[in-house]
Amino acid sequence: MFRQGDVLIVPMAEQSVPQAVTEAPGKPRDARGRMVLALGEVTGHAHAIVAPGRLIHTGGDGAVLHLPEGGRLVHEEHAAIGLPKGWYRVVRQREYLPGAVRVVAD
Repeated sequence: MFRQGDVLIVPMAEQSVPQAVTEAPGKPRDARGRMVLALGEVTGHAHAIVAPGRLIHTGGDGAVLHLPEGGRLVHEEHAAIGLPKGWYRVVRQREYLPGAVRVVAD
């Protein structure tokens, strides 16, 4: 597992990735060519992947990441993290507020 701030990246076995996900188109990249996992609402900074691959949203806040050659998870305020090639589940940290659970705002 890999964690950078409020983003957790969990390796997945390729055979556990549903076929519907493996065939889905990836999310478009930002203007800098990155796959953005989480964008900071306050700072505008982003947890992003710099590498060939696809980021596939699976509904709600869920996403699956495919890195056929590996890549780097980058953020303006954190050290970069190298990721080996493979499939990953992307999890956003949540927080409890009285009466609600929400994704952590950056």
